[in-house]
Amino acid sequence: MRVLRGSAGRGQVTFVELFFDLIYVLGVTQLTHLLITHLTPLGALQTLLLLLALWFAWVDTSWVTNWFDPNQIGVRLMLVVLMLLSLIISASVPEAYGERGIWVASAYAAIQVGRNVFVVLTLGRAGTNESPEQKSQRLGLRLNFQRLLLWKSVSSALWVAGGLSHGSVRLMFWAIAVVIEYSGAAAGFYIPWLGRSTPADWPINGRHLAERGQLFILIALGESILITGTVFGDRPAEAPQLFAFVVSFLGSVALWWLYFDRSAEAASAVIGQSEDPGRIGRSAYTYFQLPMVAGIIVAAVGDELVIAHPDGHSGWATIVTVLGGPALFLAGHALFKHSVFGGVSIPRLVAFAVLAALVPVGLVVPPLVLSLLATLVVVGVGVWDSLLPAHHAPATT
Repeated sequence: MRVLRGSAGRGQVTFVELFFDLIYVLGVTQLTHLLITHLTPLGALQTLLLLLALWFAWVDTSWVTNWFDPNQIGVRLMLVVLMLLSLIISASVPEAYGERGIWVASAYAAIQVGRNVFVVLTLGRAGTNESPEQKSQRLGLRLNFQRLLLWKSVSSALWVAGGLSHGSVRLMFWAIAVVIEYSGAAAGFYIPWLGRSTPADWPINGRHLAERGQLFILIALGESILITGTVFGDRPAEAPQLFAFVVSFLGSVALWWLYFDRSAEAASAVIGQSEDPGRIGRSAYTYFQLPMVAGIIVAAVGDELVIAHPDGHSGWATIVTVLGGPALFLAGHALFKHSVFGGVSIPRLVAFAVLAALVPVGLVVPPLVLSLLATLVVVGVGVWDSLLPAHHAPATT
């Protein structure tokens, strides 16, 4: 078996990886519905924990397929198993804090532990005609995944403990598990007797990981458009609903434009040419893509509320989602750009401040007007970006 995919070349995303991603369309849709039916601080926290679980399941798998060739039968079968487990999680999201909590926790633990066991065992076998350099890389990766397996085993045990618990105890276990997982990569998966991993130990194909990240942003945006179209189709065919539908669509286009017009391909080029792609992959594509995905989900909830009730009084739920969705996306994109290119994105900081200033305005204008104002802010960032020179230099910090 040819174990490692190799870090040279473009590392094109395979069809089985695209097939794997389809499961997460359902996952993002379920999270959106969960949030809109639980629009409270507690509901937001519950949705966030499940988003983090789905994200870690997906992004950790993307790192694995960066190293392992998905066209190999063993890797392909592993992905099929992970798809089934991810489907169980996605389908169980509405009852994750009810009767299906143990389903979510058990499936998630099986993904995180099972995937890493597969990798450790596979990396324990030498490839055909393996060179000394390839052996060194394989053994280095195996040590990294041994550390990762121990971290994931601890967090998975907490997920299962939460699944067996109820109410606030379940929430506590899952929150602690998420903190452990989120801090793992930053801590280098440190294990006293195994040492610490560094980004230099992660010789990834940067372009492949970048393309995987871009595809997940498209999944989230596609779900947002699906929600918008479905809600509009269920509403009376009246002018306010039509205008709200158009504004919501333009808001999705604006978010797509910010990410894909210039920075996506430029970031892909930077990580592809970087001497330390693991560091950029960890920060930009593992951590900072997450706020963008969360922002798209929150914005989709705001779109649904506005299309359902475009005129009248804007409640706090509408104000927070309509303004908070774009704000989350802009914050994540600013961090993403900083980690790849360095520097601070002034347009995004200004836009974030303007969105915050619109909160009291939302108390006196109808939801449709507030949605239009939020969309214009995002469009303004896109226009500002187009007036600035393109930046392709990699970050040095």
